[in-house]
Amino acid sequence: MFRLSFLYLGIFTFCISFFSILNIIFSYYFNSLLNVRSYLICLVISLILAIYLTYFNKKHINEKINFFEKLSLVIMGFFYFPLLIAIPYYLSIYNFGFVNSYFEAISGFTSTGFTVIEDVRNVDEPLLIWRSVSQWIGGLYFLYSLFLLTGHSKIRIKNIYSNYEDSNLSEIRSQYAKVLINYLLLTAIVFLLLTIFGIRLFEGFNLSMTITSSGGFLPTNLLEDIIKSDNQKIIFSLCMLFPLFNLYLIYNMIFGFRSLNDNQEDFYLSILLLFVFVSLYFFFNNSFELSSILLPIISSLSNVGLGLSAEYSGLSVLFLILAIIGGSSFSTSSGLKFIKLYILSKFSLKEIYSIVKPLQVSSDALFLSKYKVKEEEINTYFLSIIFFIFSFFVLSSILSFEEISFKDSLTLSILTITNTVNSNNYNLDDFSFANFNTFSKFSLALFMIIGRVELLSFLILIKKFFLK
Repeated sequence: MFRLSFLYLGIFTFCISFFSILNIIFSYYFNSLLNVRSYLICLVISLILAIYLTYFNKKHINEKINFFEKLSLVIMGFFYFPLLIAIPYYLSIYNFGFVNSYFEAISGFTSTGFTVIEDVRNVDEPLLIWRSVSQWIGGLYFLYSLFLLTGHSKIRIKNIYSNYEDSNLSEIRSQYAKVLINYLLLTAIVFLLLTIFGIRLFEGFNLSMTITSSGGFLPTNLLEDIIKSDNQKIIFSLCMLFPLFNLYLIYNMIFGFRSLNDNQEDFYLSILLLFVFVSLYFFFNNSFELSSILLPIISSLSNVGLGLSAEYSGLSVLFLILAIIGGSSFSTSSGLKFIKLYILSKFSLKEIYSIVKPLQVSSDALFLSKYKVKEEEINTYFLSIIFFIFSFFVLSSILSFEEISFKDSLTLSILTITNTVNSNNYNLDDFSFANFNTFSKFSLALFMIIGRVELLSFLILIKKFFLK
């Protein structure tokens, strides 16, 4: 049991080895050799683990992996890979310590963006690249996790319009390759757009890793140190549309766009985005410029969370709501997903309408779609919202013991579970995690992972292995 899961973990571990080699090269390129030993050690450890896990489990590659092994694989990865990513932090000259190193690694791998580094300017360029790369690797792993769990009736944290549960091995490999190609393509497009509009190569590279993975790490202390002109604000905002929508959206538009039904969720998100933007621009056009309004809206809805130093204190609740809604189901964004709320709202209205007019027949199909909602989906979506609220209150209770206000603990809990970085969008731009106690840091790290895979995943495994 779990042999095939260990094989998958071994194969993905080679990604850590590959980027360790790149960081060694970057260390020599930037003439920053004080931490090169940490990347060498990470390379050796990751290579040994990758070779061991793949060599001793490769004979199981053609076996079929069941759902519980898939779910265990996904969750194990979110604890295992940050351990490897934490090595360069722990062995660096900056004396992070194990707790801070692991916290930084999980924050990056879950694409959250919380950091214990109080002044990024004191960190060398290769380690900044390592932080950004950790988000990119985590975003790719999250997409593979979504794909791995797609179509199973026990858990629906994925695209409801796709089902690869019965695909053969060659089709699965083809889909994995397609995910990687699309992910690389989107990263390259973001990097090119940012550099074309005047952003330095180093900063553009880091931001492309951050944006594509829906992360929150910056190569500077403030975003306005990089994004200065209105054109750069607009292009940066448009780039954040990539993690908002389905990973296959551009691919479908170019190569296989068949109908609106294949991109229904993206259509709903577009309507929501347009409605929020037009409403805010109509009411606040005298206070904010177009680019200043567009950036926090897309940033929150895509769960990137980055913002400029404009004053949005009166709109922070709205941006939190957008962060909770999240992006598309098959994207690097987190959150509850707008599609879940829409389906539950439609189901609730249908039930109310059936009581008022019991003889009236109402449709189960979604708006402008032939897709009909199934009862098990309603139950699962309802549970996911209940568990989201439960996780939110548990984490906010833990954080209330820190020396922060009750409002900040609630806001930080929402941002943690939605994997959204703290910024001025939510009035938490000067928040310091370095002073948190060990229990709070591990609690935040755990709920970052829960925000990625949902509490329902953990409960399914607990029921399977401990409550037989």
